[in-house]
Amino acid sequence: MEEQKSTRKSRVGTVKSNKMDKTVVVMVERLIQSTKYRKYVRRRNTFKAHDPLNACSIGDQVLIEESRPISKEKRWLVVKVLAKSAF
Repeated sequence: MEEQKSTRKSRVGTVKSNKMDKTVVVMVERLIQSTKYRKYVRRRNTFKAHDPLNACSIGDQVLIEESRPISKEKRWLVVKVLAKSAF
């Protein structure tokens, strides 16, 4: 059998907060080019992601994936921790 490709969006970001139970706030940075000045500018988005094991700590690099709505603001799921933070 062939593996089915996931049509869900995925992002890599840094955990900004883990104060909520089973929820983390993940900051995702991306580079866009300014149309006026042709300079690359950093843009940031924050997403609330479901962390069922409470495995993430502040500063961790994580992979998040789009999922069904879990609560009012949570629509992302922590798939795996890519790198643990130093603290």
